[in-house]
Amino acid sequence: MAPVSEQLAPQGAGDPAAAAPLPGPPAATVAEPRRENGGQWCPGSGGPAAPGGESGARSRAATEAPGSAGCPGSAAAAAEPPEGGWGWVVMLAAMWCNGAVFGIQNSCGVLFVSMLQLFGGGEDKQLAFKTAWVSSLSMGMVFFCSPIVSIFTDLFGCRKVAVIGPAVGFVGLLSSSFVSTIEPLYFTYGVLFACGCSFAYQPSLVILGHYFKKRLGLVNGIVTAGSSLFTVSLPFLLRVLIDSVGLYNTLRVLCILLFILFLAGFTYKPLVSNAKDKEAGKKGKFRFPPEKKICNFSVFKVLSYRIWAFGIPAALFGYFVPYVHLMKHVKDRFVDSVPEEVLLLCLGITSGIGRLIFGRVADYIPGAKKVYLQVVSFFFIGLMSMMIPLCNVFGGLIAVCLFMGLFDGCFICIMAPIAFELVGAQDVSQAIGFLLGFMSIPMTVGPPIAGLLHDHLGTYDIAFYLAGVPPLIGGAVLCLIPWVHERQKLKERAKPVDGETTEKMLENETTSVSDTTEKPVKEMESGF
Repeated sequence: MAPVSEQLAPQGAGDPAAAAPLPGPPAATVAEPRRENGGQWCPGSGGPAAPGGESGARSRAATEAPGSAGCPGSAAAAAEPPEGGWGWVVMLAAMWCNGAVFGIQNSCGVLFVSMLQLFGGGEDKQLAFKTAWVSSLSMGMVFFCSPIVSIFTDLFGCRKVAVIGPAVGFVGLLSSSFVSTIEPLYFTYGVLFACGCSFAYQPSLVILGHYFKKRLGLVNGIVTAGSSLFTVSLPFLLRVLIDSVGLYNTLRVLCILLFILFLAGFTYKPLVSNAKDKEAGKKGKFRFPPEKKICNFSVFKVLSYRIWAFGIPAALFGYFVPYVHLMKHVKDRFVDSVPEEVLLLCLGITSGIGRLIFGRVADYIPGAKKVYLQVVSFFFIGLMSMMIPLCNVFGGLIAVCLFMGLFDGCFICIMAPIAFELVGAQDVSQAIGFLLGFMSIPMTVGPPIAGLLHDHLGTYDIAFYLAGVPPLIGGAVLCLIPWVHERQKLKERAKPVDGETTEKMLENETTSVSDTTEKPVKEMESGF
């Protein structure tokens, strides 16, 4: 059974026009079906029996499937995801978004080595630490901006935000190709380009929930597999481009990906969920929502979400370290005798496979128990990170990257479905935004610390050992979520039961009052 917040209409649930009962016969003669779990009434679906029993059939259908087509006045009926149609085009656009954004971010190891060679000098003993901040800031800002992006998404819609984001990222990436020292890259690449990526990425997660519900896990798996496809191909392309045209021209070529992403944002066609939104759209008026709607901190009232929002960041302090430093570790360990880009290829391929497989598996796992998939994925990610220094043969590193990519895909693809389960469709945008914002801190801090350890120790071994500890701790924390969420659902089920009992008592009281008033009238008409 889905959470209560997911069963309610995502939009328009508080509309007075939808909640007000229609004028008609007394409650004693009209049986209006109620939604379960404290939902709204569905006015007009009951009433006197029509010829052929049509009204009775419709009333029964509305009772069995609240919020469906049997309740024509319901906002939930209009907000029901179409499960396809234009949604497939939206899925492809979101897939390109994930590929362009995280394909570039995950290929930062190749850019990192090139930056060391371009800006480095033998006298700088903290070069790895300084250079790691460029990629680390970039990945961190993608997530740090997410709470702000969620607010803009709620205010202006997915399409406008998804179009503005790539435009900003394009400017940042193009500006990065004209710098002459490492410091300006902190702003152009680490802040400006990353903020644009964040504004492009966040709507791609939210818009999928508007078009899909039953297939949301599968669709998220396909969409997030886009980053795997790019992670597989981009390292080799970047290596060829850097060797032939240099780092600066390579960054200009990458701007093409963001221009296509700019065009893809126009496909995020909004679904108008009720008549009120349609009317507002026709008038062209923008009403600034109240402060509580802009910053929806009510998601933190959900205990299971609070645990999730703490456990995920706790697990990610070492998550991004292999993506930034693995290429340099291979160069130090094997002295340019192996093609280190093959490791990113392995990560990308198995990550894509993991997203497709586990995205589909998540559709068959009920409720918050999907979290157990993330627990397993963090356990293996932490274990594989610790095994990287133990691999003295390049084939061993390939095997480690294959397993790491598989469970990385598992962790990524089920984030949105879990958010829908914990807080419901109405609050999912800001719930994801807050979570990604919290994730920015560990993902920003981890790689520079690893670079600092390398600068002082001359090796990445300790850095990779330490990077494997946080995923194990975070996974242990996440084990509490299904148990806590189930207890919350039991409490929420108990509240509507009390409400229905009260409503039935009021109906019985109305029935008895109407009977007592009708009896004297009948006696007067009969002449007694």
